[in-house]
Amino acid sequence: MASELKRLIDQVSREKGIDRAVLIDTLVEAVKSAIKKRYGSKIDVEVSYNDEFGEMEAFTFKEVVEEVEDPEKQISLEQARDLDPESEIGDELGIRMDTDTLGRIAAQSAKQVIIQKMKDAEREATYEEYKDRKREIITGIVQKVDRSGIIVNLGRAEAILPVKEQIPREVYRQGDRIRAYILDVKKISKGPQIVLSRTHPDFLIQLFRIEVPEVSDGTVSILAAAREPGSRAKIAVVSKDPDVDPVGACVGMKGSRVQAVVQELRGEKIDIVPWNMDPAKFVVNALAPAIITKVIIDQTNRSMEVIVPDDQLSLAIGRRGQNVRLASRITGWHIDVKSESRYERQKQAGYQALLHIDNLSEEMADKLYEAGITSLRDFCEADTEELESLTGLSMSALEAMQAQAQTLLETSQELEADETNEDEAENHAEDEGKVEEPEPEEQAKSVE
Repeated sequence: MASELKRLIDQVSREKGIDRAVLIDTLVEAVKSAIKKRYGSKIDVEVSYNDEFGEMEAFTFKEVVEEVEDPEKQISLEQARDLDPESEIGDELGIRMDTDTLGRIAAQSAKQVIIQKMKDAEREATYEEYKDRKREIITGIVQKVDRSGIIVNLGRAEAILPVKEQIPREVYRQGDRIRAYILDVKKISKGPQIVLSRTHPDFLIQLFRIEVPEVSDGTVSILAAAREPGSRAKIAVVSKDPDVDPVGACVGMKGSRVQAVVQELRGEKIDIVPWNMDPAKFVVNALAPAIITKVIIDQTNRSMEVIVPDDQLSLAIGRRGQNVRLASRITGWHIDVKSESRYERQKQAGYQALLHIDNLSEEMADKLYEAGITSLRDFCEADTEELESLTGLSMSALEAMQAQAQTLLETSQELEADETNEDEAENHAEDEGKVEEPEPEEQAKSVE
């Protein structure tokens, strides 16, 4: 029996990866709990494990007294001397207990405590194993799929891939192999919770690290990544070695490396962007293949106004603004893309004057300008029905805007008039202060 217990400890320790000392402590606590359940919680008991013989030892301690009042804590002198002839009143006598007499209920209680402690120890071991593995890619088997997410079997542990961390329209079934990024490892009451992700930008970076040797050895660095999972992504790359093309290294021979990543991400398109120290050049690279004609930088607000040819506008912006949105994320700059024609319109005074009208957006101003309404006067004189069809605003709102435009127009006319009067006054003052000079011949005569 003793050797059987020892073999059990060794086997559980080896198979479950639980420290042997932790298991022994668990067993000691289990037996102590069982004894107190059987004989009462007041009993003073000490339990230990004898590793040499592979057995549990339990001792209960009682005070030697003349007259016993509390049998759980006291023992008579006569009984004490039967156990130890040298016992005296006031001694604390340790009495070895026979663990075989605990009975079925006590044994069941001990079993439950052992199972619980083993689970706790196993959970702690799992947490210790995975807590430092965050940001790694791991492979597992789909165990269960439900509304909360996908439960993934990692072998010695389970993980969850929440719905929000799944690539849209991606379908997995029980038994499928799945590769994901360890997003977090949390300690909760039920044990460690390993949270996975397939949408995180770092998942994309780690996939390239696996597929591209130059990335894994540090020759090529991925400085930033932005994704719209399942649709499109951009990564910014730079090489420490001038002889290594970072874009070519990530693309691979005939696109083999990038295609391996694309397949893992279920067809997500990936743009590989060369990083540049110059923010303007970096933004131009990020918006490729669109042609950029001009970049206006606002350092204070960390924003850029990018001007493109009219036929390149949709290419630069991308479908539903996707291209410029991803470019903005990997560069860290707010990017406003405008066509050349719109940029030229904005420079003109009439167009700018229209934008001073409350609730009139740039898009509305563009439509008005294209319809021939290019100034405040044109806006005031325009038919409200025409304005309604161009702007989509209500009649009452347009009437109020026309009234404001009239006020702005009158104000600008008054300022122009004042400037004109000031110019005339200055010219008149200069004329009065002038002394008419004689002709050259007259001057000569007067000298004579």
